[in-house]
Amino acid sequence: MSSWWWIAPAAAGAGAATYAGLTTRTRRARRLELDAARAEESLAYRELVAAKARVRTAHADMLTSKSRATAMPLQAAAARRELQEARQSEKTASLALRASRSRVKAGYAQYRAASSQDPLPIDRLHAAHDAVNSRWLAYETDVDKALAYPQMTDVRRPATVAFLRAQREALAKRPMLRDRVTPQQFVEYRVAVRHLELSFDEAERQAGVPGAARTATPGASAVAGLTAAAAVISEIADRLPALIARMPPPRASEPPAGRVP
Repeated sequence: MSSWWWIAPAAAGAGAATYAGLTTRTRRARRLELDAARAEESLAYRELVAAKARVRTAHADMLTSKSRATAMPLQAAAARRELQEARQSEKTASLALRASRSRVKAGYAQYRAASSQDPLPIDRLHAAHDAVNSRWLAYETDVDKALAYPQMTDVRRPATVAFLRAQREALAKRPMLRDRVTPQQFVEYRVAVRHLELSFDEAERQAGVPGAARTATPGASAVAGLTAAAAVISEIADRLPALIARMPPPRASEPPAGRVP
């Protein structure tokens, strides 16, 4: 038996390593929203730097065209327009950077205030996604709603088509492994879910649904309801291809079907 003395320390070490790995993944998942906000801030800063460089280049081009305004008036007018567009892009990039910094501050405050009982950021996004899917599924399964608002499942309506495209995009962007979601994946999924919410609200508005209000996103109950949400997602995934197949082909002016309009 003396030759097996190393088993207990090895098992204890393996258990400690497993616990440390799980703790690290959980901490990373809990700060995912903050990390995503910081990634957005970094991207917004780079875009602002590029916009400032474009302004300087456009200003230099305008000064050059001014000296030749008599010989090439069209080129001078184009240079002025380019400078105006560059300055507008700089303002837009500056506002985007300010907004991203505000999101970083909000994300940091939320991360510090969160407890271990609170749902993870990705769980909150899943819950928002599931809430929209449940609302739409009611128009497919509830006979009274289906008869009262047939427009909600009519693929000839532009608002319904826009919603179905947003739904397909959100399903494609939905991460399955919640503890391995990257900040970039989180941002893309958040944008897709937000577009899904807006497109569904617009579809309901155009269908004349009275008092249509977004269902509140569940809080701590989001984690407990993941099994039911998975069933809803499965049913949506089963129904969506048939509805997409019934959609009319996009016009030349419409965006490709796989992209968010």
